[in-house]
Amino acid sequence: MDGFQGEVKKSLQFKLSAWLALVISGVALAAGVFSFGAAFQEANELQDDQLRQIAILANRQQLQPSPKDEAANAAEADPESRVILQVLQASGTLALKPNDTTLDLPANLPDGIQTVTVKDQTWRLFVRPLDTGARIVTGQQTSVRNEIARNSALRTLLPLVILIPILLILVSELIRQMFKPVKQLALDLDQRAQEDLREVSDAHVPSEIRPFVVAINRLLSRVTQSMALQRRFVADAAHELRSPLTALSLQSERLAAADMSAQARERLGALQSGLQRSRQLLDQLLALARAQETDKGQLVKVSVRRVYHQVLEDLMPLAEAKNIDLGIVGEKDANVLAQEMDLKILVKNLVDNAIRYTPSGGKIDLHIRRFKGRTILQVEDSGVGIPEHERDRVFDPFYRILGNDEVGSGLGLSIVKTIADRLGAVVTLHYVNEKYKTGLNVAVEFPEKVDPASDMH
Repeated sequence: MDGFQGEVKKSLQFKLSAWLALVISGVALAAGVFSFGAAFQEANELQDDQLRQIAILANRQQLQPSPKDEAANAAEADPESRVILQVLQASGTLALKPNDTTLDLPANLPDGIQTVTVKDQTWRLFVRPLDTGARIVTGQQTSVRNEIARNSALRTLLPLVILIPILLILVSELIRQMFKPVKQLALDLDQRAQEDLREVSDAHVPSEIRPFVVAINRLLSRVTQSMALQRRFVADAAHELRSPLTALSLQSERLAAADMSAQARERLGALQSGLQRSRQLLDQLLALARAQETDKGQLVKVSVRRVYHQVLEDLMPLAEAKNIDLGIVGEKDANVLAQEMDLKILVKNLVDNAIRYTPSGGKIDLHIRRFKGRTILQVEDSGVGIPEHERDRVFDPFYRILGNDEVGSGLGLSIVKTIADRLGAVVTLHYVNEKYKTGLNVAVEFPEKVDPASDMH
C-alpha cells in the first residue's frame, strides 16, 4: 500500500489533476463568494426600489388604505411578500388607527430609505411626502427581505455548484486521455519480444515526450549494433575454428591408421570424440547465430512433411545406431510460412535432442496436427522427459539438466525457441505420459497464415 501511495505521489498525471482541481476549486470558491454577495446586495436594492415605486404609485393614485382593507390584505397575502402601506399626517400622527396590520411608527421619521426597529422587529421603510402634505410609509420586514435576497443569491450559485464537479471530472478525464499515448507507448514496449529492437513510433506522442522517444530510439539502435557485433563475433569465431578442427580431425584419422599400443589407441579415441563434440558445438553456434539474425527474410509456404523427410534422411543413422523406432505418424501434411532452412533447423534440433535423450530401443514419433486453424508440429519420444520446474530454463543457451550424462551442447532447445519466436510460433513442453511422468512431447504451434496442404493418402 505504501508503494502504491509513493507511485501516486510521483505521478505527473496525479499532480497535474490535483493542482488543477485545487485551482479550479479555489477560483470557484472566490467566484461563488463574490457572486453570492453581489446577488444578495442586488436583491436588497431591488426590494428598496419596489418600496419607492409603491410609494410613488400611491401618491399618484391618491390611495387611502382603510383598516378593513389592511386586515383583509394581511389575511390573504403571503407573509414573505407582504408590504405595509401607511400614511402619516403632517402632525406626525397616523392617518389610520393602529391595529394588528399597522405599525406604531415614531412621528419623527425622516424621509427616504431607513431601517427601524418596532416592537423587537426590524423593518425596512421608505418615507415620502404626499402632495396633500401628509407622508406615506412603505415597508417590509428585514428578515423577509433577507430571506428573499438569500434565496435569490443561492439560485445564482446553483449552476456553479453543479458545473464545478462536472468540470473537475472533465478535466481529470481530459488529462487521462492526454497521457494515454504515453501509457500506450509503454505498453507496446513492454509487450515486445526480446529480440524486437525496432524504433518506437512517435506519431501520436506529445511534443514534450518526443525527446525521450528519440533518446530511446537511439539507445535501441546502439543495442542493436552491439548485439549484431556479438553475433557476428560468435559466427566468425565458429567459422575460424572449423578449419583447424577439421585439420585436427584429418590428422587424427591418419594417426589411427598407424601402429600404436592399445593405451595410445584408447587415448586417440577419446581425442576423436572430443573433436567430434567440438565440431558439433561449432555447428550449433553457427545455427544459433543464424537464428538470432533480426532479418527474417522472405517467408514462403513450406511443407512440413517434406522437411520431416529431409531431417529423417540426415538423422536416421543416429536413430538406427541406438535401435530407435523413428518415423512420421499419419499421412497428413500442412504448410507454414517460414524460411525452409529455419524450419529444417528447428525440426532437426528437436529430433536430434529426442535421439540423444531416448534410451536404446525407444521410440520417436513425428506428428502434424491442425487445431482451430493452427498448424502444430509435435515430436514425441519415450525418454525420461523434462521436469516441470526445468521447462523454462531448458530454453536458455548452454543450460543442461543436472544429473544427465548425455553429451550435448545445451543449445538445441535455445535454437528452437529463437526460430519459433521469429516465426510467431509457440513452443510448449509436456510429458507424453502425464500419469507416470515419462516421455517428452515438444509441440510447436504456428499461427494461422496459410491454408493446410492437401492430405496425402
